[in-house]
Amino acid sequence: MSKVVGVRERSFDFHVPVIIIGAGAAGLVAALAAREVGAEVLVLERDALPRGSTALSAGLVPAAGTRWQRAAKIEDDAGLFAADIMKKAKDEPDPALVALVTSEVGDALEWLGDRYGLPFSVIDDFSYPGHSARRMHGLPSRSGEELIDALRQAAEAAGVDILCEAQVTTLFASSDRRVLGLAFNRPDGSQEEVGCDRLILACNGYGGNTDLVARYLPSLAEALYFGHPGNQGDALIWGQALGAATRHLSGHQGHGSVAHPASVLITWATISEGGFQVDQEGKRFSDESCGYSEQATEVLRLPGGIAWTVFDERIAGIARQFEDFKRAEALGAIIAADDLATLAQRMGVPVEALKETMAAVAGFKAGHGADQFGRNFGGIQDLVAPYHAVRVTGALFHTQGGLVIDDNARVLDEAGTPLPNLYAAGGAACGVSGGQAAGYLSGNGLLTAVALGRLAGRRAANMAER
Repeated sequence: MSKVVGVRERSFDFHVPVIIIGAGAAGLVAALAAREVGAEVLVLERDALPRGSTALSAGLVPAAGTRWQRAAKIEDDAGLFAADIMKKAKDEPDPALVALVTSEVGDALEWLGDRYGLPFSVIDDFSYPGHSARRMHGLPSRSGEELIDALRQAAEAAGVDILCEAQVTTLFASSDRRVLGLAFNRPDGSQEEVGCDRLILACNGYGGNTDLVARYLPSLAEALYFGHPGNQGDALIWGQALGAATRHLSGHQGHGSVAHPASVLITWATISEGGFQVDQEGKRFSDESCGYSEQATEVLRLPGGIAWTVFDERIAGIARQFEDFKRAEALGAIIAADDLATLAQRMGVPVEALKETMAAVAGFKAGHGADQFGRNFGGIQDLVAPYHAVRVTGALFHTQGGLVIDDNARVLDEAGTPLPNLYAAGGAACGVSGGQAAGYLSGNGLLTAVALGRLAGRRAANMAER
């Protein structure tokens, strides 16, 4: 049970200048940044191996004005990126935070590439909804597993101590809300206590805590949770106990394309490149192009929360750059057929209905009439045989609201005053998606993990060394 215990003073088993709770992307980037400044750093991770939500993602980080974009002749800048975020979230996010992360993340990726050898490249063969430029950067396999493994290896090589199977339960704080240290449990039931000068919360949001989901996201209380089960809202609980301000706790990222029952994330390129979704009657039910986050709710409204994504071999070829898609194919989750009748039979949907839907979509792409759901199919290639389909459901991936921070990643109280030595990054901090699923712009999660992680690590280390 996460809690904060007030103490005047306390002796600890040992002391570390900077402690980071959570070894996902935010925590490991923070550790690299703090270690680079010269601080001694300890990362505490509840799992046996660093994985977190990062490993479950496609590992794609949006950034503007990078050398990889320039090499691909993609024109982009932080201002344009910030405008895209604000437009998607209908101006709900804090514009100063948006400007901060969009200006920081490009340098952070180039730093990870130059100093630690992470081989990023930009995806230049398809666009994500809401992004006015192609700015998604990833490692070769386009998988979060590769990203988290690369960050872990870099941290270990840099001399960062990562203690796994260490579940933090308690923070000890003085009357002025200064965190003096913490207690964590080991697998054998023993408990250790460690003191610190600075604490960075990088343990994501509350998506794995059913009580908190029911409180802040009641519409998704029964939805499949596709995030990491360790996201129990610890940072939120500790922060609130210390008087921290919170914002946009209803904000979240859903995903309307999780292969079912294989439970593999299917890239949204299957939609953005010209595919569409149908219900079990073979009929479309929404504007799929708005984004995969808000599409989760649309899919979950269907009987059984089940839909089908329909695309073709051209799109499948694009999707195969993602390790998740190749895994879905290996598991037999992707159905293929040389004609629509066979595809419909294999999907278990009415043949004539699927043919009518395909014909309607082809007509919209040819400029004949307007889609009843408002999707703009202009300029998108028609689907041609062989066709593909995958059975999908909607899911909650991770939450986007959290602790309010300043431009140094310090946690603030309700009056806007920084808590003495507490920092937050990634899903522990309030992100840039506002309070609705529709406000999530693709990549916002890893955007704040990388940008705020580096910022928090640097600032915490500099303060700890004073």
